[in-house]
This record gives sequence, C-alpha cells and structure tokens, in this order.
Amino acid sequence: MKISGLAKLIFPGMMFMTASAWAAKLPGDAEAAGHGDEAANLQLVKETEQKSADFLFRQYNLPVLSHYSYLIGSGGEAMIVDPDRDIGRYLKDTKELGLKITRVYLTHSHADFVAGHMELAKSTGAEIIINGASKAGFPHRPVKDGDAIKFGNVRAVIATTPGHTPDSTCIYVYVPTSKTNPAFVLTGDTLFIGSVGRPDLMGDDMSAAELAEMGYHSWKEKLSKLPDDTKFFPAHGAGSLCGVHLSDKPVSTIGEQRKENPFLQHADLPSYVMAVIDGLPEAPQYFKHNAKMNHAGPPLVDWEKTMPPALSAADVASKAEKGAWLVDVRDTKPFAAAHPASAINIGIRGRFEIWTGSMIPWGEPFVLIGSDDEVREAGFRLKRIGYDAPAGFLKGGFEAWKQAKLPVASIKMEEPRKLSRQMQDGAAPIIVDVRLPSEWMGLRIGNVLNIPLNKLFTDGKRLSKDMPVLTVCNSAYRSSMGASVLQKMGFKSVLNMEGGSEAWIADGLPTLNSERNSHVPAAPAARAVKLPERLAAAELKRMLMDLPKTFELLDIRPPEQYADFNLPGSVNANIADVISSPAYLNGAVPLIIIDRDGSLAMAVGGILSQKTQRPIKVLYGGLEAYWNDSEVPLSPVPATPPSAPAVKPASPVPAPALKAPPSAVPETPKKKSAGC
Repeated sequence: MKISGLAKLIFPGMMFMTASAWAAKLPGDAEAAGHGDEAANLQLVKETEQKSADFLFRQYNLPVLSHYSYLIGSGGEAMIVDPDRDIGRYLKDTKELGLKITRVYLTHSHADFVAGHMELAKSTGAEIIINGASKAGFPHRPVKDGDAIKFGNVRAVIATTPGHTPDSTCIYVYVPTSKTNPAFVLTGDTLFIGSVGRPDLMGDDMSAAELAEMGYHSWKEKLSKLPDDTKFFPAHGAGSLCGVHLSDKPVSTIGEQRKENPFLQHADLPSYVMAVIDGLPEAPQYFKHNAKMNHAGPPLVDWEKTMPPALSAADVASKAEKGAWLVDVRDTKPFAAAHPASAINIGIRGRFEIWTGSMIPWGEPFVLIGSDDEVREAGFRLKRIGYDAPAGFLKGGFEAWKQAKLPVASIKMEEPRKLSRQMQDGAAPIIVDVRLPSEWMGLRIGNVLNIPLNKLFTDGKRLSKDMPVLTVCNSAYRSSMGASVLQKMGFKSVLNMEGGSEAWIADGLPTLNSERNSHVPAAPAARAVKLPERLAAAELKRMLMDLPKTFELLDIRPPEQYADFNLPGSVNANIADVISSPAYLNGAVPLIIIDRDGSLAMAVGGILSQKTQRPIKVLYGGLEAYWNDSEVPLSPVPATPPSAPAVKPASPVPAPALKAPPSAVPETPKKKSAGC
C-alpha cells in the first residue's frame, strides 16, 4: 500500500502502532480521563488576563464529571458560570485575585450534576441569573434574549438557544478589545466540540424531536451567524452523557465546528433531527432528580461534615438484609481479594459520582465501605450529584466485617494470557464485555458478549448463574463493578480480567478483526492494519448504473473540490469525522470511499476496516482513475455552492440511478483535474 506524504502527515503511525500506544487509544475510553486523584478536583484549564483592559477569564474542569465552569472578572467583580456544587475553589481563587463574586449565571437547568448557585448565593450574596423561561423556584434575576449583564469592562449578552432544554442559553462576552463581535461565547450544553446537547432529557414534558428542531434553529439563526474565528467554550467535554462523541478539547471556534461537527453538517431540518435523536445512550437515572434539584434550588451543604454515620458490622449486615446497598469504594484488587458478600464495587479512584448515580437507585439506602479517608472523600463527592445522605459507613472497614465473621466473597482475577489459552482451547468462561456498544464494536478481545454495565441487572438475566462468567472492560475498573453486580445477582462463579483490554493488547494477544469470528495477532511491537477491498473504476461505473440503492458513496475530498464536481449520489464528509464517528461503522450496505487519487481513501478505509464488520471499499486510483477510465461524466454542481455542503446523513444514503446511460449523454464535459 502506497501512502502519500500528505497521508503520512495526517495519519502518523497509521500503518504500525506499538501495543502500549494502541492501548492508550482504546476507542471511546473517556472513562480513563476520570481516573486518578487529580481528576476528582476542580482544575484550572485556561486563563486569559488582559490587565490593560481590566479583564480576567478562567476555565475550570472537573474531569470526573467532564464538566467545565467559568470565572469572568472585571472592575473588582466576578461572575461564575455553571458552577459545581462544591464551591471552595471559586472562593479561594477570587479571594486571591481580589475579586468579589457578585453574580452566578446558569446557562440552563442542568441534569448531570447539582449546581453551586445556591451555595455561592449564601456564601457571597451573589445574584443568581437564569433564563426567565426556566421559571426557577429559587430567588433569581430572570433574563431574556438580548438582555445584557454588565460589570467593569465586561458586557455579557444573553442568547436564548433552546434545544438541549427549552431554557438553554449562550452568553456572548464582549470586552474593550472586542467591539462588533464577541470576544468569545459560553455555549453551555447548546453546542459542544464535536457534538450538540442531547434533546431527550425532558421526559414526557417535551419530545426529543421537538427539542432537536429548536436546536436546529438555534444553530442556524444564531450561533452560525457568528464569525468563523469566534472562540466558544462549552459546559462539557469527552465523557459527558449530555451529548455523544464529545471532544476532549476545551475550546474551539465556530468555524471549526461549522466544518467538523458532524451534526452541523446536516443542512436540512429532517436529517438534523434524525441525526441528533438517533442512537442516544440511556441517561443515568439520577439525571432527572438532579434537574429537579437545580430547578427548585438545591439544599445547602455543610462541607465540613461529609462523613456519614459510623455503623458496626452487625448494623451494616442488618441494613443489607433489609435491602440497603453496600458500596465498596476500594480499588479493584483489594475488592477482588475479599469483600462483604453482595457488595458492589464502585472505586473511589474513578468516575465515582457518575457510576454511583447510575447503579444505585435514587432514594434507596446505601452504606459505604472503605478506609476512613476513602469514605470521607466519597461522602464529599456524592453531594455533587445529590446523594447527600448515605445510610452510614462500615466502621473499621472491611477488617471489621471479617472479624465479625460475616459472609465474605471474592472475585478471581484472570490473567490475559491464561484467558487467551482457555479461549483457544474452548475452555473459557462466558466472557461479558461491560463497555458501551461503540467501545465494544471498535475493539474487543474476541467473540465475546456485550452487555453494557448499566444494563447488567436486566440483561444479565439471559445468562446461566451456574456457568462461570468473566467480565472485561478497558482497564478492569468497570469490569470489577460488573463482576460484583453478577455476584449480587447470585452467579456462582464470577471472574474479572486483570488489567482489561489494555493489558491484553500490551501482552500482544489477538483482537477481533472486522471479519466475523476472524482474529489477527496484536504483536507487542506492531499491529498490522487490514486493507479494505479495492474497487476498480469500471466496477463502480457498473454499480452506479445497475445496482442503485445498494451502497453508500462517501467523498472525502475538501468541500470546495466536492462542490466543483462529484459522482452522482455521492455524499461529502470530513476525514476526521469519518474516522472518529461510529455512525460510519453501521449500515446494511457497503461503504465506498473515494478521493482524488485513492491514497487517503485507502488510509481511511484501512482504519474503518479495523472497527467494523460493515464492508468497506475504496475506489482504486480515486477520481483521477475514474475520470480516465470511465465514460460516465461527473456531476457538475451549481456555480454558487450552498453555504453548508451536504455531508454524512444519519443513515446510509444510496447512490441514485443515473438519469441516462453514458451512450445517451450528448457530449462529454471538459476535463478538469480531480482536485489536485
């Protein structure tokens, strides 16, 4: 396979990747960004300071919730936008900066975390500002479209942008250096980097399609009117369930999203709505409760008292018998070695808040198990999602449980190499991959069952409790949780793969190829890329004429080249989007990729072939070969192309039949280059 110099620049290391590098790039593993001690604390991501203009801007990130919040300061005052509930960092920073927090702005009624507006109002006397359409239940200043918030040298103009929720807004921030156009925009959950806010969190109050339609108009009529170089900062990044396929970049521009955001490529309303509402993952059950808390005004918290009541081992056992959940917050290995029977492992060194809110039903009693420091941290962090009152914690930790001679369970940690041998010998347990379907589709250790973690309590009933079952994820964090769920359900023999897929690949063990039940070796030093099927120009010509509606034709050239001319029925798409979006991995018909000379198309096709069982084909020699070998003319496009070129639809768009066979075309258009 010949790769052009441009392809090598765009896809460095595409042909061969070390096992460790590949493990670090496991598809969809935003989970990993939430692991580690630092991920549980509010972090400063970006600071912009213009002393001459008396202006300060800070972006914060809380990785375990994938949540961005903001500080805007001028004239000795500060406004905090979309604050977390634990407000200590904002108070500390503004004190050091000599700023007084006078305003708190909520871009909308958040659902994925409990906001800190009431905490800040109590601590600083700050005024809470929110869209009047929210009809919030706490004291606030309601604003509407076009209203301005002014302090110091800052003017923040409100733009109502319904879509994610009916009350969603954005803030256009102007400073002395920005006159006609805003210096930057805070988009809340309206516009993400690579995505848009999901429209399905309102329950029965409003349909997802209705909100998606509002989001379409919010983009078309407001945000899309901003200059391309306008920077914007969203409220969430990769790992958030407020949207799908979010980027881990903290900032982007309107122009970048105009070109690269797959949802914004849908020029017409129906295709946009279908794309936005299709394939949304199930939202954690705590979302609706957090939304209600934020709307009503969350109760205030005593942050000095986050340790739940201490309980004896006998008391914990009694509560467990009455239905209380036991949440063991220790790491995977000590939990696997021994833990209270029926306990669920949700490690504190991960996205603890999200997984507790996903696995433990709202309002049901639960007891925390771990060291005093781990329990104290857990109690603190759970308040971020409104789990304010655990039933207690096991005094003395697991040692107290053992000393009381109460039922103990363990989970065997299976080494990847041993499991691989068992799979080859036909002696492996039932293997359940507990990751999301998109992760499982992208890369898996073999022909294994996929039951996402949040579906395990229901879909796990399909399995036999008498058969050994092993769980796997990327790093063993989620699979430990999954194994503990299966134990709680009564499975007799439960195992967890040590180190997850990362360890499997690092050991050079085979992963499932795009062809069903076919494996390729993943050598420790290199991983070969399977090539897609090459399609000759004459064969594509025949398919266009004789087999319409049996394939999807994807043109990955730049939009301006596509606008100049293209093949009938082809759809234009950005290369980065094609590589990263799972939407291209699904489809009942083959995906045919075309470019100028076949080099980039072959590279992109090779990447997709590793991720899907869908047939991937590439036009050999690209449009240059098609133009030279085929008598079928290319489709000219009007001299003035549309403002946004049509690109990938939510579902495959088959190539239409040609209006007339080549012989019926009276004259061949003048040759043009294929986009050199």
